[in-house]
Amino acid sequence: MSVLSKVDSTTNLAKNNELQLLVFRISNKEDSAFYAINVFKTREVVESKNHFLTQIPSAHKLLEGTIILRGLQIPILNLPAWLGTHLTKAEILKSNILICDFNGIIIGLRIMSAYRVIKKNWNEMHAPDSYRLKDDGVVMNDTRLEDGSLCLILDYEKLLSDVIPQAMVNVNESPENMKDLSIPSKLANGEVLIAEDSKTAQRHLIQIFKHANLQMKLFDNGKKLVDYILAMPDPSIIPAIITDIEMPEMSGFTVIQTLRNNQLTKNIPIIVNSSMTGTNNKREAETLGANGFIDKTKSHNIIPLIVGAMGS
Repeated sequence: MSVLSKVDSTTNLAKNNELQLLVFRISNKEDSAFYAINVFKTREVVESKNHFLTQIPSAHKLLEGTIILRGLQIPILNLPAWLGTHLTKAEILKSNILICDFNGIIIGLRIMSAYRVIKKNWNEMHAPDSYRLKDDGVVMNDTRLEDGSLCLILDYEKLLSDVIPQAMVNVNESPENMKDLSIPSKLANGEVLIAEDSKTAQRHLIQIFKHANLQMKLFDNGKKLVDYILAMPDPSIIPAIITDIEMPEMSGFTVIQTLRNNQLTKNIPIIVNSSMTGTNNKREAETLGANGFIDKTKSHNIIPLIVGAMGS
């Protein structure tokens, strides 16, 4: 049975502020750390030895090449090397490839072995300040396994930005319909509040709002955003809220639930900006009360989406 065979539905997890993680290792060494990724960003795990790797001339040093899987040409990223671990030829032969879906971009991450799927509440996910000291940090947050082992969650958006930048948003691309857009005074004179824990995604959003000449305020997770809003004397002045789905302490789904269940915040437009672009996630966001959903490769269009939500 596949390690990914027992995965709960998005809906059940969202209602309980929970997530499921695929835990894996990038090396067989005894001191090798445990890493994890949200299972809804994964498709399957395949054995490296069963797939021929075609190298790409002049590619990024972490882009090993491509494999053909079920008719798709999939780029393989050397995750161990990105983390400073270099596998021997024998280890590469024994390794696995984790097939992932980011914003509809299918990639393969080289790993050594998939450990198992675990369920966690988002408040069990921690983001120590030490991870945020440098903009080039690769760890976003962590959690603990049952035996007390530390399990690290990486900034996979940074990996994509480093190796396959075309898979990320082009912050210099002109938003659709922007020139014909009438910016409401509440948006022009107000401050959009954003919950986003990825430093890479934060930088993209900062650039997008700077180009649009609009004000925004960033929070590293959903709980910080909600605490800030609920402490405001008059939250109705907020023109709009943008939230990611995957965040420590409080997920984007719980952010939406919390704000929609509060009389003072129930009418504030909320836009989900996420790399988890599956149909179930979009449906769940809409069911909970989000006014819009945009994947992170199209974030340059987020301003028109906000304007549309404010007018609806």
